[in-house]
Amino acid sequence: MSDQNTRQGRRQARMQESANNKKKSSGKPKRGLFKKIFMTLVVLLAVAIIAGGVTAGVIIAGAPDLDEEKLMLAQPIQIYDQDDELVSLLDTGERRINASYDELPDSLKDAIISVEDMRFYDHFGIDLRRLAGAVRANITEGFGAEGASTITQQLVKNLFLNQEKALTRKVQEQYLAIKLEQQYSKEQILTMYLNQVYLGRAGYGVKIAAESYFDKSLEELTIADSALLAGIPRRPSYYDPIQNPDNAESRRNLIIGLMEEQGKITAEEAEEARNTPIEDQINYQETETTSPYAAYYSEILKELEENDEFTVNDIYNSGLKVYTSLDQSAQEHVENVLESDEYITNYPDNPDFQAGVTLIDTKTGQIKAIGSGRQQSDNRNDFNYATDITRQPGSTIKPILDYGPAIEYLQWSTAHILVDEPHTYSDGKEFGNYGGTYRGAMSMRQALSSSQNVPAVKALQEVGLDRAEPFAKQLLTLNNDDSFTEAYALGGFNTGVSTKDMAGAYAAFGNGGTFTEPHTIRKIVFADDREINLEPESVKAMEDYTAYMITDMLKTVVSSGTGQIANVPGVPVAGKTGTTNFTKDQRDKNNIPSSGSPDSWFAGYSTNYTAAVWTGYDGVKEGNYINRDRNENQIAQNIFKAVMQDVSTGIENPDFVKPDSVIERRVERGTEKLPSSGTPQSEIVTELFVRGAEPTQESETYEEEEEEEIEEIPSPTGLQASYEEAADQIIATWNYPDSDVDVTFDVQVTADGGSGQSIEVGSNQQAIFSAVEPGTTYQISVTAVSTEDSSLRSSPATTSVTVAGTEEDEEEEEEPVEEEPPEEEDQPEDTPDENNEGNPDENNGDNGEDAPENTPGDNEDGSGGNGNGNGNGNDNGNGNGNDNGNDNNGGGDSGNGNGNQDGGGNDDTGGGEDETPSEPEPDTPSDDETDE
Repeated sequence: MSDQNTRQGRRQARMQESANNKKKSSGKPKRGLFKKIFMTLVVLLAVAIIAGGVTAGVIIAGAPDLDEEKLMLAQPIQIYDQDDELVSLLDTGERRINASYDELPDSLKDAIISVEDMRFYDHFGIDLRRLAGAVRANITEGFGAEGASTITQQLVKNLFLNQEKALTRKVQEQYLAIKLEQQYSKEQILTMYLNQVYLGRAGYGVKIAAESYFDKSLEELTIADSALLAGIPRRPSYYDPIQNPDNAESRRNLIIGLMEEQGKITAEEAEEARNTPIEDQINYQETETTSPYAAYYSEILKELEENDEFTVNDIYNSGLKVYTSLDQSAQEHVENVLESDEYITNYPDNPDFQAGVTLIDTKTGQIKAIGSGRQQSDNRNDFNYATDITRQPGSTIKPILDYGPAIEYLQWSTAHILVDEPHTYSDGKEFGNYGGTYRGAMSMRQALSSSQNVPAVKALQEVGLDRAEPFAKQLLTLNNDDSFTEAYALGGFNTGVSTKDMAGAYAAFGNGGTFTEPHTIRKIVFADDREINLEPESVKAMEDYTAYMITDMLKTVVSSGTGQIANVPGVPVAGKTGTTNFTKDQRDKNNIPSSGSPDSWFAGYSTNYTAAVWTGYDGVKEGNYINRDRNENQIAQNIFKAVMQDVSTGIENPDFVKPDSVIERRVERGTEKLPSSGTPQSEIVTELFVRGAEPTQESETYEEEEEEEIEEIPSPTGLQASYEEAADQIIATWNYPDSDVDVTFDVQVTADGGSGQSIEVGSNQQAIFSAVEPGTTYQISVTAVSTEDSSLRSSPATTSVTVAGTEEDEEEEEEPVEEEPPEEEDQPEDTPDENNEGNPDENNGDNGEDAPENTPGDNEDGSGGNGNGNGNGNDNGNGNGNDNGNDNNGGGDSGNGNGNQDGGGNDDTGGGEDETPSEPEPDTPSDDETDE
């Protein structure tokens, strides 16, 4: 028993020992696996450290040396024109006065450090805390999302490295910053930074900036002054205290707050600085940054600064090659037109009178030339009246906001009938036409050509602001917070537009509905030969039928409407006039007569070029108004003609091509219907329709079976026409007998038996046709139309005139006859004293009827007679009538004198120019409008 127990005990002991051994053996492999993993990680980490060190070593080895001379050097921008010819070096780096550290006031050092590098005196070139935050942002938001550059890093980056957001550049920047800190003291580094920092129009360095912006030495700077300077480097143009004082003041106050938070200044000092008006700080002293084509270069720099691809150092220090669309010949011509009297002889003798021009390529949107003002300037920082102004556009807005959307969304034809009659805005506010007269039913073409206000507002109301506003904003850069009202239909904007804006919008009509943002820069080439294409993408802004039909109507404006002065012989041109108005308070306060206007515009285009011209005054005060009595409202058209004629010389100038979406149809005048078999030929006109929306119904106005007798009215008598070669115009005159019926005249001109073209003359007994082609015979018919019943028409009087196609001079078959002036009751009743009194709202801008500039008859004492000069004749001559044309609008004999003055009769004809809408004072120009 004991043996058995003994054996069993031994067996159990062996089994227990075996189990213990297994446990021990099973633990050894686990400890071995952990050890292997740990050793592997150690090896990988070591390899990574070695590889990182090698990589960092290679990157650092490629870093440039710290060149002491380069700490003070900035490389100029190189400007190339449209032919890739180098035209200028914008030397932005030499205007600098270095300051010593002892000259730097504490307030300036504190302001810069507070906003740029709050731990500047504590780090060794790299701010590790700031770097950690940037690393987190770069991991979560992508590389380059946030920077961690210290003042030292900014200094070496600006002077020794490019601006690319890449790891290589960042490693080199940190290495050079540490190296710079080892070689220079904090005081030296801060001084170098403040001497090389770019501060906008003042140049480089804080010393010259203090003198330029404040007319102070550095030691005289206040806390507010120092904070203002410290805010400029981030975006020099945007925070320019002269051009953008509100932006600069906001940035200044932000920095003052940072200085207070960091204990640099007390709360009382901060409050005093914040309450300092920025206008009290600024005492700007003009810099001497001069260069040819300064206005154009100013726009180049603006485009660069607005592009996120480029830093301030890229633009002003790195030696960029900027390839532009500058046409040197066009630029020089535009400047000559504005700055001399060679082309425009009636510039007002007033230094406040200004003009601005933007000339662009119709197809590409490339800006070819910029005219920035009347006074010659080589300073890039001067105010640019072409691109910096924001002025109300007057009736130049009508194609963009009124008739363009009506064609686009409602598919109106050019024959669409609109009734010109007393009307109100949807809110019940009254407005009217210039002179308080209305013309009844008229086609859209006639309404735009004569620039009637009521049809334009009706068009906007019918299409709706919800569709018209987005349509316009595709073409114009407007304030998105600016809520459109119906007054905008007549140009009564709260803010306004520039000539650059208007040129871009009108070019879209000339380019088949495709819009391209006007721009000066084609491409950029960096010093290391990297290249960036900056041509903006074109977008479809409207259907091609809208663009073509607007263009065709605007051609009528130039050939026989309000824009005849702008006609360029041999060049198909479309365009629109525009004039704005003063408020009653402005007129009363500054003794401005009813014939005075603040702004006059012309925007037009050919298939090659588009130009927008603004003329007006810098500030509202006595004597600062465009005087219609001296034809100053025609200056914008004359500038356009002088510019367009020059750039169109020596090149092909094809006409606009009608797209397949547009169809021509002969319709009965005033009906938008097909003519019947009984429709007189004189009542058939050719108009444009969107394909698929053309008319199918015949008019019943002249049905042959209709036997109802209608009252007859007398026909015009003594119709004669002649071609005036000097002015390249056909002038037709006629008489009209006494009648109990008040009439206007419908003038039709056809070329070689083709389709007719209407000329708006109202009740004037003279018509001028400017779109003359050599070797063509023109048939002219004149029909009297009752003002009360447009269906009551006389038999037409007809004549013809042939324009010689060679050097042969054809003599007129009919001798001019002396004709008596019309009786008093037949004369137009508008006089300058009555021009604005017919307007129901004296504060509105409804001076918007752009009457044909060359059609006399509505001048102060004029009678609308037979003068065959360009606006000369009985009582309508504006000087230079060779025979009987009288000098200043009045009292002359009714002669047939052939005056020679280009531009013709007074501008008070036929209802006058178009003006701004019936809106309260916020919609009228302010005294400081050019500073907006």
